[in-house]
Amino acid sequence: MKPIRPSYDQLMGLTRRHFLGSSGLGLGAMALSNLLGTRSASASTGGILGAPHHFAKVKRVIYLFQAGGPSHLETFDYKPLLRAGHGKALPKEVIGNQRLSTMSGNQSLLPMAGSFADFSRHGRAGMEICNTLPFTQKIADEICVIRTMHTEAINHDPAITFFCSGNQIPGRPSMGAWASYGLGSLNDNLPAFIVLVSKNASRDQPLYTRLWGSGFLPSEHQGVQFRSGKEPVLYLTNPEGVSPHIRRGMLDALGKLNRDQAAHELDPEIDARIAQAEMAFRMQTSVPDATDLSDESAETFDLYGPDARTPGTYAANCLLARRLIERDVRFVQLFHQGWDQHGDVVGGITRQCKQTDQASAALVMDLKRRGLLDDTLVVWGGEFGRTAYCQGKMSGDNYGRDHHPRCFSIWLAGAGVKAGFTHGVTDDYGYNILEGGVHVHDLHATMLHLMGIEHEKLVYKFQGRYFRLTDVAGNVVKELMG
Repeated sequence: MKPIRPSYDQLMGLTRRHFLGSSGLGLGAMALSNLLGTRSASASTGGILGAPHHFAKVKRVIYLFQAGGPSHLETFDYKPLLRAGHGKALPKEVIGNQRLSTMSGNQSLLPMAGSFADFSRHGRAGMEICNTLPFTQKIADEICVIRTMHTEAINHDPAITFFCSGNQIPGRPSMGAWASYGLGSLNDNLPAFIVLVSKNASRDQPLYTRLWGSGFLPSEHQGVQFRSGKEPVLYLTNPEGVSPHIRRGMLDALGKLNRDQAAHELDPEIDARIAQAEMAFRMQTSVPDATDLSDESAETFDLYGPDARTPGTYAANCLLARRLIERDVRFVQLFHQGWDQHGDVVGGITRQCKQTDQASAALVMDLKRRGLLDDTLVVWGGEFGRTAYCQGKMSGDNYGRDHHPRCFSIWLAGAGVKAGFTHGVTDDYGYNILEGGVHVHDLHATMLHLMGIEHEKLVYKFQGRYFRLTDVAGNVVKELMG
């Protein structure tokens, strides 16, 4: 009889003596680590800064990016004068010598377009919010609306790149990557920066992975995209026939080779490669737990809306963002496309708000009731606003709006933010800023400040120059802080 040959895993399996011996050493190491407090130290000093520059009100950030440019005139900036002058020419002195996009700049007439939807007052301060956002109206006392955001970018790609990286030209590190680089991770088993993209959004403008890339920072700081389906992170699961034990042995051998190469070449990217491989190994157990929504209650699903039960939708991603924050992920960024209404504002805005309004408000309420809003910052907004005039032909309430970078609205909620507050004043046409302007660099500077970072001191030297998220500008907007 031919003897049965043991498999590789059986040969490499732990004997009882080996298991007891290594367990004893492991338990001893764990006890020593607990006595020395090394786990808490590594969690709080994992970034290049070692520790925040000052007391951090914000530990984690969720950025709900509404790609395409939501119209402030149908959301947070009420302008009755536009409705009164609907169809009449926008006065030339309002526009002045400002740059217009090529899509409407050559129109012989720029007719004013009043909002199809009504506004009403909500919260203790009577915040004006459009009726297209009935669920956001319910959290008026939790949010801080900025009506006077502005940017130089007038087209989508440079505008969204500007918001995500602090520069209109691709190649710079994203804001989540800067947060990871500066402060490190709050947990051991998930990336510091995670990205979620809605699968139920209109694909009007493309999204590129460089929007959450690490640029010239070490690649371990780039955003990791989670997807819906059986494999939330691509190539994370072991191939058929490869056991966790084999994978561990492969990583150990590969790590030794990489460390030898790093010692010889002094290339920090090799260290980043080792860190990413180790993180991927730990994520094999942490990711399935984080992305499994089956343990959420029916009441929670109802809070976020019917789409919350469908993985990959905006609502499900908002719920997943809360779960990631619970697991101490530093920076979570959601992208929802479809806000580019050059025509049919009525239908377009209605659809977008229906997809996003309930879940956005639910996220804030859910974080608050769990005590997570006390140290989490939530940001909602797009890359620019929309024009007060109609792009193309106007027919009754059928109108479109072009890109408008001069003033637009976003909102913040959570730690360190002045709740129930509206910042800034725009003119009667919603076209120009009268007071309280907030630039993209100012927003980034303020976000970093809330995270305990002085934006001028978080720098990285690349090709002979020191770079930062706010480039050579940016002021902390103290008026937004509670």
